[in-house]
Amino acid sequence: MPPVTAEQVKKLRETTGAGIMDCKKALEEAEGDFDKAIEILRKKGHKMVAARQARDANEGAVFAATSPTEGHLLLLACETDFVAKNEAFRTFGKTLVELALAQRVKALEELLGLTWDGFPVSEHLAQLVSRIGEKIEIARWARLEGEYVTAYIHLGGRIGVLVALKGTAEVPPEKLHEVGQNIAMQIAALRPVSIDRLSVPIELIEKEKEIARAQARAEGKPEAVLEKIATGKLEKFFKEVVLLEQEYFQDSQKTVEQYLKSVSPKLGIAGFVRFQVGGK
Repeated sequence: MPPVTAEQVKKLRETTGAGIMDCKKALEEAEGDFDKAIEILRKKGHKMVAARQARDANEGAVFAATSPTEGHLLLLACETDFVAKNEAFRTFGKTLVELALAQRVKALEELLGLTWDGFPVSEHLAQLVSRIGEKIEIARWARLEGEYVTAYIHLGGRIGVLVALKGTAEVPPEKLHEVGQNIAMQIAALRPVSIDRLSVPIELIEKEKEIARAQARAEGKPEAVLEKIATGKLEKFFKEVVLLEQEYFQDSQKTVEQYLKSVSPKLGIAGFVRFQVGGK
């Protein structure tokens, strides 16, 4: 029989989601018969990718990799918690996020285009999907830079946080790590939406004000005072969603900002990212 062509391998791979070498071997075994090659792959345990793509990938795990001034966070999604605990799945996520850090990736497209061991990320992912038999996808990825960056992974990978600190010059390295971890745990548990009030999305503020106005209206309050009531309720809202204004989880007598200033007057938060499996 004539040698298997790259075009044949490409077509079979796109149809089945199996790896390049698996497709090549199946075509050789089938002597070039496309349908027979698909049957061979199925008999060897390969499942068709098309059927998987319609499934929901609501499970998974969050992976992180950091240097002192840069961090990457990756949410690798799958269909079941069983697969999320699979060693091959977790090795893939850990390897990918560490590769992103090493290559200083700045965009998801760039991440997908990386190679290791001579193969692109997409090929490694296809091999993993074929081997495990579930839909697996890179659901979210983020990069954060700062004077000091740290990561925190909670609940075995269900939640992951990156935090970048600023104003760090007067803080010893071991203290920076402690503070970074404390702030990351705060974010993991209390889910702030922004660092300060100015960063809260305006549409979120307007939504909260409208809810407050509707509640006051339902209580029979006159229209003339609804705006004042809504503005007052925003204060409570800000204390719940603004990181610097949240009650510090280790000391209820302090806000997060007061905790930071107790470590160093110049210490602050430059940015944060929070990923959660099955959520935002």
